[in-house]
Amino acid sequence: MGASEFSMFEQCAIASGLLAQEQIDAARAGVRWSDENEPDPGGPPSDRRLADRLVEMNLLNAWQAKQLLDGRTKFNLGPYQIIDSIGQGGMGQVFKARHGKIGRVVAVKVLPHDKATPEAVANFTREIRALAGLDHPKLVAALDAGQDGSVLYLVTEYVPGMDLHKLVREGGPLDVRTAASIISQVAEGLQYAHAQGVVHRDVKPGNVLVSPDGEAKLSDLGLSGSLNEDAESDPRHGKIVGTADYLSPDQVRDPWNPTPGWDIYSLGCTLYYAVTGKVPFPGGTTADKARAHCELRPLDPRRLNPRLGADFVDVMADMMAKEPSQRIATAGEVIARMAPFPTPTPAARPDRPVVPPPIVAPRREDEDDSSSREMEIPTGVDAMKVLWPLTVFVLAPSALVGTIVLLWWLVWNVLD
Repeated sequence: MGASEFSMFEQCAIASGLLAQEQIDAARAGVRWSDENEPDPGGPPSDRRLADRLVEMNLLNAWQAKQLLDGRTKFNLGPYQIIDSIGQGGMGQVFKARHGKIGRVVAVKVLPHDKATPEAVANFTREIRALAGLDHPKLVAALDAGQDGSVLYLVTEYVPGMDLHKLVREGGPLDVRTAASIISQVAEGLQYAHAQGVVHRDVKPGNVLVSPDGEAKLSDLGLSGSLNEDAESDPRHGKIVGTADYLSPDQVRDPWNPTPGWDIYSLGCTLYYAVTGKVPFPGGTTADKARAHCELRPLDPRRLNPRLGADFVDVMADMMAKEPSQRIATAGEVIARMAPFPTPTPAARPDRPVVPPPIVAPRREDEDDSSSREMEIPTGVDAMKVLWPLTVFVLAPSALVGTIVLLWWLVWNVLD
């Protein structure tokens, strides 16, 4: 069969090195044999049907098949063979890959050439150097870095499983012991990072990787900053960076003075999400969320998960205290406060997280599924904005009646 007789999909598959001709022939024969609706049983199947058959035969995964159908043939970055897509990060895409010679499976974070502005390249390089300077079992380790053509990439260890956000989204809120174990492990990584003078600045469920056996690691230092005197050398110094749902109030109010407390608050918000399946302040714009972190009180997590005990909620509240002086000060203290909630054994750990009963509080029609009226209760100066009109509304009728009585008395006495 000449090259002109191959479809575009087949040509891309062979050019990529992912498949041999014999494998494609076997898949093609399987499609014709099993398909009763093929208009021409002796003719070739469509590229889509052939790709689906190759996935069924475990010769390709769904991501590889899609890339080949889109006409892509390059599946390597330097010595690394790209296997699958893991997800999209704030500064690029993350892939699962295998080293061509060693065979080690890794994660590869890529800064595409179309996003490689001078600032983005500087930030990406800063992340590489930050990771290279950290070595802790609860932080995703950096293994390599390089450039393939115009594409920069960072190679880190591959953590099987899924991130905490996806774990909760797919299985529901975690039980207390599982959540406490994950948060304690992340706190271990933060304790080490803070001791090295690094503040993460983007602690959130999506950056917490959880393996099937319950091991947790903190990833993505792309927005990390320095806690030392050289903090001002960071071009993002004084800027509010991170994810709005997990920003600490002091980071919003005073972004020029980073502290470990920023990460502690974000870790508390991450814990809130882990056991409720909701962020502390859902809905609204980024500015609305930032203001809520500074001024409002989140819905009591026991309304969302009645299984939570008072002691556990107290720890969460202390991690999320709005005033730094009232907040848990160090990651080490977080670990100590989580200690009373023992780590579940592998045998005791459920296959899927525990799903709490539905919330009994009615939802307003103009709210989204995760919002709550309690989070709209104003505090501080905003309270006066509500209380003053309310006071006038209550007292005004009495004042009006008093004025009428006074005028009646004056008129009566003048007439007399």
